[in-house]
Amino acid sequence: MMVLLLLVLAVFFGLGFLNSLWWVAAALLIFGLMQYGRHRSRGGYRDYEEYRDDREREDRWGRRYARRHRSGWMRGDREHYS
Repeated sequence: MMVLLLLVLAVFFGLGFLNSLWWVAAALLIFGLMQYGRHRSRGGYRDYEEYRDDREREDRWGRRYARRHRSGWMRGDREHYS
């Protein structure tokens, strides 16, 4: 996906020598990618509440999955250590 976006950016930049409007499109694409990347990065939470909500959601899923599959894990451990 990133390779495709870089290719489109290069095409926009190249077309900018024919019409400067393409350079504006390339600049808007770069700006959009920067904003999207800033908000989508895994470690870049905007505030503590967002971080806490994400951790709570992961913990809930972890507890639910552990409860549901605990017997399979124990059986696998017994087979592994015997």
